[in-house]
Amino acid sequence: MECQTVTYKFHAIQQMFARRINELVVEEVVSSGEVIANYADDKPYPTVLIHKFVENQPFHVVVARDGNGNCYIITAYRPNTLLWEADFRTKRKL
Repeated sequence: MECQTVTYKFHAIQQMFARRINELVVEEVVSSGEVIANYADDKPYPTVLIHKFVENQPFHVVVARDGNGNCYIITAYRPNTLLWEADFRTKRKL
């Protein structure tokens, strides 16, 4: 995803700290990961869920993007194998 600027929301910073996910991982996921879900109706800006393996670990990052190309990191996490299929792109049907 192309971003003019990247801003980390407070929630994202809290979750990244708690989950021990650093900024370099998030930036790699955002810059070269695969968009696996679009949430066009999210407010105040549409969001996407981006997936990528970094150092052999799967990561998901939720990013909002405004009309000017500014990106806002909403949260980042390692997907749970109980909730996601082995490809980490497909949510399990519970």
